[in-house]
Amino acid sequence: MTTAHVGIVVCSAEGAALCYKTICEADATVEVSMHTPAFERYVAALEAGNWAAVGEIMLESANKLAAIGAEFLICPDNTVHAALPLIEARSPLPWLHIAEAVLAEAKGRGYKRLGLLGTRWLVESDVYPESCERPSSDERDEIHRIIMDELVRGVFKPEAVAYHRRAIARMKERGCDAVVLGCTEIPLIIDDANSPLPTLDSTRLLARAALKRASSR
Repeated sequence: MTTAHVGIVVCSAEGAALCYKTICEADATVEVSMHTPAFERYVAALEAGNWAAVGEIMLESANKLAAIGAEFLICPDNTVHAALPLIEARSPLPWLHIAEAVLAEAKGRGYKRLGLLGTRWLVESDVYPESCERPSSDERDEIHRIIMDELVRGVFKPEAVAYHRRAIARMKERGCDAVVLGCTEIPLIIDDANSPLPTLDSTRLLARAALKRASSR
């Protein structure tokens, strides 16, 4: 049985690389293609609050991946999923939604109250349900800074690990039983070994969902 051709729509490089590596290491029979637009185009659109422009960049990647034979799409970036509803009807290929993969895993593991970490754009969006516990305003600012100034650039500092751990610990105090690592770079510094709560690694969960979809062709 042949597997389907996976198309990866890239926003930031570190999370996309982890997703790509996870797929390839798990199944050497899967064909994977990636398209990476200039990251600064995404950043400019996000900073302007121009979600329509974010969606158009995603659509450009979708069209290029469809043209080289991809059969479905994933995007290992939680934040830009806020723009997916704006372009999904015009997409040449179906998408797997990262939050759906994460929430399915949470349900399967019996978690009832989730914390959510990610960029300020993500935690203030509706990509994840309103019931997810969000960081405080100050925590949002610092986590956003760490992600955009450090993690997406491949900079991993002990201070960033410590800050995320403290934010997760406060979520635990507020009754969360698991935390969504909702920036696809956060799993590079936080995992079950150093987190005060069980983690839902959005990057690897999306990769596994893609593998399942590819093998069920």
